[in-house]
Amino acid sequence: MEHFDVLIVGAGHGGAQAAIQLRQEKFEGSIALVGDEPWLPYDRPSMSKDYLSGAKTFDRLALRSATAWTERDILLRPGVRVVAVDPVERRATTDAGDVLSYGRMIWAAGAAPRGLTCAGCDLEGVHVLRGREDVDGLLAGLDTVRDIVVIGGGYIGLEAAAALIKMGKRVTVVEARERLLARTSGEIVARTFETTHRSMGVNFRFSLSVAELRGRDGRVSAVVLSNDEVLRADRVVVGIGVTPAVQPLLDAGADGDDGVLVDEFCRTSLDGVFAIGDCARHVNPFAGVDPIRLECVQNAHDQAQTATRYICGRPAPYVAAPWFWSNQYDLRLQSVGLALGYDAAVVRGDADSASYSVVYLRKGRVIALDCVNSVKDYVQGRALVVGRAVISEAALADASTPLKALQSAVAEAVIEG
Repeated sequence: MEHFDVLIVGAGHGGAQAAIQLRQEKFEGSIALVGDEPWLPYDRPSMSKDYLSGAKTFDRLALRSATAWTERDILLRPGVRVVAVDPVERRATTDAGDVLSYGRMIWAAGAAPRGLTCAGCDLEGVHVLRGREDVDGLLAGLDTVRDIVVIGGGYIGLEAAAALIKMGKRVTVVEARERLLARTSGEIVARTFETTHRSMGVNFRFSLSVAELRGRDGRVSAVVLSNDEVLRADRVVVGIGVTPAVQPLLDAGADGDDGVLVDEFCRTSLDGVFAIGDCARHVNPFAGVDPIRLECVQNAHDQAQTATRYICGRPAPYVAAPWFWSNQYDLRLQSVGLALGYDAAVVRGDADSASYSVVYLRKGRVIALDCVNSVKDYVQGRALVVGRAVISEAALADASTPLKALQSAVAEAVIEG
């Protein structure tokens, strides 16, 4: 039985950052980074962006070189899945039956994409997009494919649609809600992305679900919608959310529901076990009082820092402002904060143009920004979100005034007051 002072389960952005951060914090104990994929830790968000589109090869997506892990004395164990945890004995059992002993554990296993559950969901040609094998499977034989149906109008579905339409495919996006990006962005931004996708040839079906998939010779050939419409489909791409990979922790007695609950230091209810990233349900100061999960690189990175600093004796609570991004065609969406429960949306610039921002307010305070091809607003607006600035809607709407100037004006007013 091998023993590690820190066992990190999950080799995505969160797990990789935790391992590197431990060494940066001068942690001298043994570290193992266990991941269920056979490759070095790599940039998973780029799977539905640069890798699918062919803009980057896989070797360019490695988070660190093999040498970098060796130089930091971090043991990589690729292709290994932890299936059980004993928090009393501090042991983890792998799918191969190996037992790993640990002093502390950082659970960074992320989440698995949700699949369809309707009739025909197990046909060949039905794909999710999470890791390299998923994208490689979609790309295999794609040159003979004409019609593709994408299920889900969130980031993953739209990024896939953008890449596939540029490959010359006929793409239809099916979204169960009445608009795109319903979980992440406001209606103004959703209209921009819908208009752009339509101009590129993407078709949409809103407020509809999938009733069944039909096949021919074991491969998908059609998607039947809840209104009985039949869409031809040589391939189906499913982007309908994820399920947090936390079952071994829940089986071990950890508190959780749709993820494992953690405190402000990313500690679970299991002694010596931390959880970070997509699978960690936490109270976020930018999201109100109810615990949430955040599926973004920023959250994984910052929670990794929180957990490792606690382990190294420098505890500091997790208070980072969430940020997200998506690239589709010539559109670059950058978001900061969480627009949950906003009661006002202020547009800076022309929403019909190629560059504008939307500032979301709740009870007069800035809580989030969506910036479309507007890097300056994104960079400067972060301070407004972090400071929960109170600024008039008229001032925010004046795109000729930099957000940095508005923040300075608020600071001066507070000092003078």
